[in-house]
Amino acid sequence: MFAGQLSRCVRNRGGLASLACRRTALCARFYSAPPVQDGPAVSETNRAEATMHRFWNDVGLEKRGTTYTITLDGRALKTPSGKVLALPESKSLLASLVAAEWDHQETLLKPHALPATSIASRAIDGLMEQETRSEVQEALLKYLDTDTVCFYQDYPPQLERLQAEHWDPLLDWARKTYDVEIHKAESLLFSTQPDATKEKFRKVIFEFDQWEMAALERATYTTKSFIIALALVTKHLTVEQASLAATVEVCSQIERWGEVEDSTSQHFASEIKSD
Repeated sequence: MFAGQLSRCVRNRGGLASLACRRTALCARFYSAPPVQDGPAVSETNRAEATMHRFWNDVGLEKRGTTYTITLDGRALKTPSGKVLALPESKSLLASLVAAEWDHQETLLKPHALPATSIASRAIDGLMEQETRSEVQEALLKYLDTDTVCFYQDYPPQLERLQAEHWDPLLDWARKTYDVEIHKAESLLFSTQPDATKEKFRKVIFEFDQWEMAALERATYTTKSFIIALALVTKHLTVEQASLAATVEVCSQIERWGEVEDSTSQHFASEIKSD
């Protein structure tokens, strides 16, 4: 179409007629070009983040082939990158949790109340390739040198007791299970774990799939502890036990001074429990 209109313009060199032909040719070229999409993919998760309002009525959970799909008013829920949030049959519990999260949202959305959706989206969008998982694994292994459960304090007595109650058994488990040496310290300035220990843990998490890596990543960043996260993902710790191990200092302060509940502590507790 464009070539034909342009050839007619060349034959007709007269004034307004030529100008009109050129304009027609340019319009034809513009409208025949494929649309360019800027910004993130249009998906339910991105729409929810942008509007912060509930825009759906019904939440469903459908079995499509060998996967579970969450639907909003019959349309498949998608990840931020635009992929269908499809979960394998082995993740039926996770699928139910994601559906429940969206169903429990009210008029105004609470992003922190969608932790399962966030972890599932991370697994699908960012951790399907081994190369990406390897990069995340290296980042998480760095937490060993500053791991929460490796730094002990000898005061106050409440903190000493909680460290012994929650951290000592955890460190003993990690040492015996993986046959590694883990150092305890009292200062961040002179703390490092043996290279052999890091290499052993590197081999362990190299075998993790995208779902386990997504959970390990979230749990490590939330608890500031690779060891707590590993124990949680491998089911050595329950969610409640992991939460207590990660909040030893906070719990000691509560024992000493009493509890002052605020939005920060509530949000932290919900993050731990979601992992």
